[in-house]
Amino acid sequence: MKRLFDLIFALITASILLMPMMLVATLVKFTSKGPILYWSDRVGRNNEIFRMPKFRSMQIDTPALATHLLDDPDRYLTSIGRFLRRTSLDELPQLWSILIGDMSFVGPRPALFNQDDLIALRSQFGVHCLLPGLTGWAQVNGRDELPIPLKVKLDVEYMQKKSFGFDLYVIWLTFIKVMLGDGVSH
Repeated sequence: MKRLFDLIFALITASILLMPMMLVATLVKFTSKGPILYWSDRVGRNNEIFRMPKFRSMQIDTPALATHLLDDPDRYLTSIGRFLRRTSLDELPQLWSILIGDMSFVGPRPALFNQDDLIALRSQFGVHCLLPGLTGWAQVNGRDELPIPLKVKLDVEYMQKKSFGFDLYVIWLTFIKVMLGDGVSH
């Protein structure tokens, strides 16, 4: 049922957001050099690497690190990058990852390929068996501000509570958090 929900909701969401996504793509193209999409190597279910698209919010020479690990993240942002991140519009191309089955709407956020500490801890607690999500329980409980052990603790809690109803609750909380700009790394 979760996969069917993901497919139907992704198609509906993509059709509703098609025009805004085209506008964002145009803005990315005309405000900075480089491609519209950034394809990030991420860790998916069973620690398999997949390529996850995002609207590019950083300059093309930005190191492939989690934003909080960059010395001065602001210097790498494009002119519209801060806006894209604050509004989470940079995440919209991940609807593609949901459609092809690399991601779900709700699950642990996919780790960067080089976040060894996060990957190891998730593997230790069995979280690596879950399909990663566009949003997740950790996302609505602190997002980028959480230390890795707490993030994994929340991922485990999601794994124990996961159900269709709980996923809908997480999606609702995500909508509220995005509208408020809560917990977003700039």
